[in-house]
Amino acid sequence: MVGKRTAKDYILDGIIILTMVIVLVSILYPLLNALAISLNHADDTRLGGITVWPRVWSFDSYSNILTNNMIWRAYGVTIARTVIGTLGALFFTGILAYGLAHSELVGRKYYAIFCLIPMYVVGGMIPTFLMIRAMGLFNSFWVFIIPNLIGLFNIILMRTFFQSIPESLEESAKLDGANYLQIFFKIIIPVSTPIMATIALFVGVGHWNDWFFGNVYITDPSLRPMQNILLGIINEARADAAMAALVSEIGGAARLGSVGRNATNVRSITMATMFVTIAPVVVIYPFLQRYFIKGMMVGSIKG
Repeated sequence: MVGKRTAKDYILDGIIILTMVIVLVSILYPLLNALAISLNHADDTRLGGITVWPRVWSFDSYSNILTNNMIWRAYGVTIARTVIGTLGALFFTGILAYGLAHSELVGRKYYAIFCLIPMYVVGGMIPTFLMIRAMGLFNSFWVFIIPNLIGLFNIILMRTFFQSIPESLEESAKLDGANYLQIFFKIIIPVSTPIMATIALFVGVGHWNDWFFGNVYITDPSLRPMQNILLGIINEARADAAMAALVSEIGGAARLGSVGRNATNVRSITMATMFVTIAPVVVIYPFLQRYFIKGMMVGSIKG
């Protein structure tokens, strides 16, 4: 039976609620502020003072984005690398983890050690760059896919999950004449939805948010993903702001108006591009959340 609540209990509840409200506000305010700027008219944004509600509503920034072929091309590259990269990572990581989950695998211990070494010893950026260029992946779409097919942390999660699956399922399939590949695709994958969804979320978000590969290994504008386009817009906004400050110092009042307006336009478009970029992840995550939590718990505890 639950005891009677005391004054300390109410005080503790109040502190917890207040803390959660502060955390919630600190998370939501930057997003609402960015959304308000993206929906505000560019000329009015120059005046500043926008908080969480647009003063002059305008969809011009989103219209400029959705009618820009460069944005759509970058969106296509990002979607393609996310879909292909995630499916490829699930296949290759799953196959490797499935093999390492079987104690009868010859040399299993050495394979596991071989997989653990790169987690602690990294060759470095320059050797990686030289290797990718030697493989012919520089300035190629496949530079987004091939280097990210295997994730060592994901292998550990998958292997632990596979080890928790009852061996009787595999033994029954073997009695029916199924080989290891048939068992993997027809039995293991259907019962491994939580860990598969977890790894898919890890890999998919990593591909979607990555800007490093596009910034270092890609020079062709047609192969740049969405994050690099967003980075370019932000750099353009900073350059325009710096130019506006320079013109202001030298007294160019007439020119300052046009430079400031251009910087404001870029700022509004930057915020709009940010929301267009994160929208798919925000929409998809709630559907994968329950699998994500379950997969993380089972993949890290059992085994």
